[in-house]
Amino acid sequence: MIRALGLAAALLLSACGESQPANAPAPANTAAQSGNSTANAPVPDRARVRLETEAGNIVLELNGRAAPVTTANFLAYVDQHRFDGVTFYRASRTPRRTGQGFIQGGIRRNAMLGLPPIAHEPTSRTGLRHVDGTISMARLEPGSAMGDFFIVSGTMTSMDAGNRRPSSGNNDAEGYAAFGRVVEGMDVVRRILAGATVENAGAGAMRGQMLERPVRIRRAVRAD
Repeated sequence: MIRALGLAAALLLSACGESQPANAPAPANTAAQSGNSTANAPVPDRARVRLETEAGNIVLELNGRAAPVTTANFLAYVDQHRFDGVTFYRASRTPRRTGQGFIQGGIRRNAMLGLPPIAHEPTSRTGLRHVDGTISMARLEPGSAMGDFFIVSGTMTSMDAGNRRPSSGNNDAEGYAAFGRVVEGMDVVRRILAGATVENAGAGAMRGQMLERPVRIRRAVRAD
């Protein structure tokens, strides 16, 4: 569903995802595989982040207990101000389902802003799912996620582990790494999702999904 879905440089740079059984064991609460400066720091079970955008604020609650590596990585970008000034640049809408799809934002593989890629935390391991308001990581192959992410509007189980997404450029069935949810500001998410896109802009799964007017994230800060 994505042509309408996809994410990281090509997918999200082409993509999105969801995930596994609710009774799946939670992974150890450590960021040891994150590959960034917070790798040895304790990861909170829950952490809130506020994205202050030109379209309004979006407050996220990250699940460090279920997805410690991904949460630590996102917090590193926040704490090091690497998201300040980046944009939501993609709106991928699901045909025939009004209001469903995802918005993608982040560093767009900018080498000056990027931290090392992180280990993939599939939904089959974390027990999270791509339901309404889920935030997840954009990627190409598993283990390539850096600083591009997407937020889902509506339920998109095709982004969970176990689903192949050849239309997005990903055919590995590992899904996307969901790691939190929106707790305030879904109206802002849907407003961005409804924004005008450029018909011939973007490549591959992203073609026709690039926002005509990308929405700037003025700053991203912890909101605990």
